[in-house]
Order: sequence, then C-alpha cells, then structure tokens
Amino acid sequence: MTAYSVLVPFVPSRPEQMLPFAGLVHWTGAHRLWQGQSLSTESHQGFAYAAGAGFRVPAGLGVTLMPLRHPTEAALQARSLSLMTGEPVLAGYGPGAPGVQQALLGAPYRSPLTAAREYLGAVRAALAGGPEVLDGTYVHQESLLRPVPGPKVELGLGVLRPGMARVAGEVADAAITWLTPARYLREHIVPAVRESAERTGRPAPRVVAMVPLALEAHDRDPVQLALASNRNHLRAAHYRDMLRRGGVDLPDEVPEGTGPPDDNELLQGKALIAGDAFLYGGPDGLRAGLDAYREAGVDEIVLNVTGVARVFGPQAATKELRALLTLLGLAV
Repeated sequence: MTAYSVLVPFVPSRPEQMLPFAGLVHWTGAHRLWQGQSLSTESHQGFAYAAGAGFRVPAGLGVTLMPLRHPTEAALQARSLSLMTGEPVLAGYGPGAPGVQQALLGAPYRSPLTAAREYLGAVRAALAGGPEVLDGTYVHQESLLRPVPGPKVELGLGVLRPGMARVAGEVADAAITWLTPARYLREHIVPAVRESAERTGRPAPRVVAMVPLALEAHDRDPVQLALASNRNHLRAAHYRDMLRRGGVDLPDEVPEGTGPPDDNELLQGKALIAGDAFLYGGPDGLRAGLDAYREAGVDEIVLNVTGVARVFGPQAATKELRALLTLLGLAV
C-alpha cells in the first residue's frame, strides 16, 4: 500500500517553523516528515527540535549531499536523530551536481555512481559498527562507531536516472526521486531498481517520489507555482535530461532563473504542467495524478507544496497540505 508523507516546503530559519508540519504528521495519517538539503540550517537539528517540542515523528532526509560529510559523520547524525526522536529515520544521500562537488571537494567525482555505491556502503558499515576497513576510490573509513540499539535507520539514494537507480537497487533501502513524472518512474526508474536488486539477490528498495503539486484556485497561476517550486532545477542539465526522458517537452533554451520569468521560462513552467511533472488541478485531477504514481510502483509519495509556500507563505502551505491529506482520507 502506498504511503503519503509531507515535505517541509521551505528551509526553516527558526526552529519553531518546523512545528506545524511536524504536527500534521503527528495528528494525521501522514507517514513521515521530510526535509531536503539545506545550507542555511541543519535539517537533522530541526527534527530534533520538533521532537523536543513533543512532535516525535518518523524523519526523512532527502537528499543530503555526500560531499558535505564523511560517511562516519553521516551515520552518527542519522543514528543520533533516531535516538532523539525515538522514531525510524530514512536518511537519503546523493552526490549533488558537479559544481557542488567541485566547490566542496576540489574536483567533481569521476564516477558519481561509484562514489554513491561506496558512500552508502560506508554509512551502513558505520551504523553496524563492524571492524572492517573500507578503502575505496572515494571513501576511506576505519570503524569508529559502536552499534547502539534504537529505532531503525534506513539508507536512501537520490535517483534521477537509470544508472543511479541500478546503484540504489544494489545498496539502498529506498530510491528517492524529485520532480520525476509518473510515466518516467514506471518506464525507467522502477524497472531499473527492481532488476538491479534481483541481480544482486536482495529485496527491491522502496521507491519514494517527491511530487510537486498544488490545488486549483481562482487566485492561482499554475505556471507561477510550478516555477516557484522548480525554477532552479530547470537550470540543471541532469534534471533537464531526466524530464525530457520522461516526456516533458522542455524548450531548448535553458532559463537563466534570475529576475521575473521571461517568455522562455514561462514555456518551461507550462511544459512541467503539461508533462505531469508538476501536478495542478481540482481534487479529482490531483487524485488521478497521484494514483498514477501509485500505479507506477511508488511506495511512498511525498507531498511537496514548495510552490504554494513560496508564493503564498508557510501558513497557506500548511493549509494546503491539510487539504491534500483530507482529500486522501488521511485527515479530517
């Protein structure tokens, strides 16, 4: 059965901004609370603050940039969060864009797939506290952590294309996607994850889809919402490649992403909506759009209302999420 979760749709600058979203998970049938990578405030600490305020909910980190922390530190942070909240943690990691790798490591990974495979293996080994020494192309790690009983920590891998999906099938507990149309998941990602897991002789990882969406309303411009949610992603070559593989008819010109949207960028936003990468519509339309993800083999759908938060503010985003959870029968 497909689970539905909630993404905090902005980077909190004050810890109390987390609480309405943690409360949604605490008081409804939502499965998990997610945060993405932040370079303003540390996501692990936001979850810990919410737990201290009484909202102990399952946490998802999707996805943390691998170059930011050594695998031992990544394991320590994820395990600490599970112990502080008393709830399971799904910690997702990804190599990030080549520019990020260059800025943090001095050079991009020659093989992001090898780097991801080694990194998740090292985090898993650190969590287990085994004696092995790992000495790979990108990761060196000697055991420092001892195993500690507590809630389960699972490892996810950020996936956009079939190559990384196959790595997820080999080493991850979950393949985590962002902005991926349902048809692309059905035709490319889910089969790659399952086939790779079968070859490796392990259970197939769950597939988690972060789905940007918004309810239709008379005062809303869907293109504005789509761009507010995904403007930066449309500038990234790996996202544009994924979207085109998924049947999104993006214009060739890459948007600059600064200042008011020009005609080209408006066409990019319209393409996201037409290609079902950004879901917009009334209750029946959104329910059908989300059903397509479930039918594609997605195990956990994360409701992403970042566009609503950026255009109308956090309170509107909280209200939107409650309306969506009610639509899905998870809230009243």
